[in-house]
Amino acid sequence: MNRFTAFLISFLVAGAALAQAYPNRPVRIVVPWPPGQATDIAARVVAEKLQQQLGQPFVADNRPGAGGSIGTDAVAKASPDGYTLLAASSGPISIMPSLQKVPYDPLKDLQPVSLIAIAPFALVTHPSFPAKNAAEFVALVRANPDKYTFSSSGTGATAHLVSELFNSMAGLKARHVPYKGSAPALSDLMGGQIDYALETVASLAGHIKAGRLKALGVTSGKRTAALPDVPTLAEAANIPGYDIGAWIGYAAPPGTPKEVTAKLSAEIAKAMQAPDLKERYLSLGMDPASNTPDEMASFLRSEQARYGSIIKNANIKVE
Repeated sequence: MNRFTAFLISFLVAGAALAQAYPNRPVRIVVPWPPGQATDIAARVVAEKLQQQLGQPFVADNRPGAGGSIGTDAVAKASPDGYTLLAASSGPISIMPSLQKVPYDPLKDLQPVSLIAIAPFALVTHPSFPAKNAAEFVALVRANPDKYTFSSSGTGATAHLVSELFNSMAGLKARHVPYKGSAPALSDLMGGQIDYALETVASLAGHIKAGRLKALGVTSGKRTAALPDVPTLAEAANIPGYDIGAWIGYAAPPGTPKEVTAKLSAEIAKAMQAPDLKERYLSLGMDPASNTPDEMASFLRSEQARYGSIIKNANIKVE
């Protein structure tokens, strides 16, 4: 046996032993948002499952601030030993780097583990809006450029970009009205001051079921369990390829052993099959998701490119 072969065998054995032993102490999950926010809740739901499956505590550590960039940067600079993870999400990873300077490169300074949730959006109007379905909505707004208004939770927010992509693909020209958060935006929509919005199903489901808002379609490529009777916009508005939503996942510091990220990914895939997790996600308006580290890396590249293109094409700037 030559020296290289002996080294390779010892490396593979060491990697297998590491994965088998991991974790042997508590794992910290940095959540770059306040407690109760969607990313925080989804991360905690999965952490509970990982704790049950792997026999070690998975503890959330909230590090909010600067649109999620503070906590994200902390993980990018953390020790790559598998005991610090990031509750990653669309804003600080896929969107913010195309809008402003951040202290990390999301495609180089983080090691993907797995997606854990997709949060679809829905197109909603006031119940009195004349269009009865998505096809009628598109025809009406397209025929009246700049007559109608749409809201978002802020310039450059995920809801804003989801709306801009919808408008572009549907050939609509409408006026954007940004708010500081989705709650006041939805309040004005329900009050009749705004014509339409695309917001997360999680924030809309209660209003839709109570009849305060009319849902015309969801932004995901397939129907969401939270609103099973609402069609996709790709189908109902005849916009082939329109498939977008906020994502949430786990990532690790760069250099984290691949055996560790592969093990975590496999355990997350297992967790996603649990009926109680699916039920919890349903109540949150989220869809379960999982993939391999390589698949998540590819997903992150495509998401950053897509959001960067939306920002560029719509000439969106954050002051």
